[in-house]
Amino acid sequence: MYVHFFKRMIDLALSLLAIPFWLLLLIPVAIAIKLDDGGPIFYSSPRVGKNFRKFGMLKFRSMMVGAPDLRNDDGGTYNAVDDPRVTRVGRFLRETSLDETPQILNIIKGDMSLIGPRPGDWESVDTYEDDEKDKCKVVPGLTGYCQAYYRNNASVREKRLKDAWYANNVSFALDVRIFFKTISSVLKHENLYTN
Repeated sequence: MYVHFFKRMIDLALSLLAIPFWLLLLIPVAIAIKLDDGGPIFYSSPRVGKNFRKFGMLKFRSMMVGAPDLRNDDGGTYNAVDDPRVTRVGRFLRETSLDETPQILNIIKGDMSLIGPRPGDWESVDTYEDDEKDKCKVVPGLTGYCQAYYRNNASVREKRLKDAWYANNVSFALDVRIFFKTISSVLKHENLYTN
């Protein structure tokens, strides 16, 4: 009952309550991004959703326009403290996780949940092993088990397996633990970078 009804109701209620505060954040962030390099405010990243459905995940743009797509050896997104593709404002947005806040609109639309596995890049949709595919049984999240406990300090394979475990063990109590652990990880700047 929680997964099929109450989880969505909680997502909608909290997202709608957060919208006025997010709109207040949007104004200074949009101005800062525009002053930094004049490029677009938002970036839509093609991602793998529930049941392997494609959707566009929104972010505040943190990289230079036209930045190349760099990957780690395991196919994960390259993410380093000295990444030259990241703008000055983008570095701050990433370190505070404010770049992810536009996903509140994805949550209202139903593409995402507050808590769930982080959605994988669409380019990787054909690389899931059989024991990783359960990750996509549930709606992806703004934050999730791996985001809260490992952030960028785990391989793609490890994250997918842990996310598959989450998808098969979703509960209100687990989501509450993930929610508060995420707040702690963001405030402590834990596991921000892979390199």
